[in-house]
Amino acid sequence: MDYNIVEKENSLILKNMEDFEPKHIFECGQAFRWHIEEDGSYTAIHRGKVVNVKRKGEDIVFLNTTRKDFENIWFDYFDLGRNYSKIKKTLSKDPILKEAIKFGKGIRILNQEPFETTISFIISANNQIPRIKKSIDLISKGFGEYIGKFREQEYYSFPTASVLAKADEEDLKEKYKVGFRAKYIVESSKIINEGRVDLNKLYELPSDEAQEILMTLPGVGPKVSSCILLFAFQKTDSFPVDVWVKRVMEYFYFKKDTKLKDISDFAYEKFGPLAGYAQQYLFYYARELGIGKNK
Repeated sequence: MDYNIVEKENSLILKNMEDFEPKHIFECGQAFRWHIEEDGSYTAIHRGKVVNVKRKGEDIVFLNTTRKDFENIWFDYFDLGRNYSKIKKTLSKDPILKEAIKFGKGIRILNQEPFETTISFIISANNQIPRIKKSIDLISKGFGEYIGKFREQEYYSFPTASVLAKADEEDLKEKYKVGFRAKYIVESSKIINEGRVDLNKLYELPSDEAQEILMTLPGVGPKVSSCILLFAFQKTDSFPVDVWVKRVMEYFYFKKDTKLKDISDFAYEKFGPLAGYAQQYLFYYARELGIGKNK
């Protein structure tokens, strides 16, 4: 897609941007390497770079970046080559999704780095977003490389598989607050570092085959693997089912307690290759409004 980009010193302005709301993008549960600044903007870390993003009227302002980095890193990260208006129009044929899309109209699915996404969602199992973010931040500071400062805060890259493969499990458990997930982090890092699972090859595989491979990693089950496929490998037919998605699907579609696999199968049948987008709109809608919480 074409964008009207205005360049200013250390910033870029994307003019008249629809289908892009930083709050919706960062707070819909898909990523953990971000925080909100005092001015309401969002600062995120990806591939050794730090960017600040804010909506200003009809425009989106990117700070702390260059045109080159925007084209090589942030354009892909924010999935700016995809027509979300078309996706929303198709999904809005479903009246329930139509309301969910109105609520989270600015969601875009981020294209994240595979290893970081894998470890992040291992950490996410039976966990809460603030705690997940804290653990990932601690791991990056403890094991990653220094990137630099932005607004007086220091930033670090996420460590590689070779580094985390050598981490001490007890140290991870206590100092980095990952609890029982420590052994999964170390063992999965070893498997990936040794090439027993080659994450880069998953891009080329169908979702079901890629999921089977991911689930050979310790700590990676159906929900975690679906998240990794959707957020790192652009497998947009993946439909992760967590507690909020289960609630909203039961509340609107099933009207009864339903098995996770039955929900996933139903979503794939109903939404097809757009299932992942449907999941993000439904997740954000359900969690923010508490839909189905007291059913």
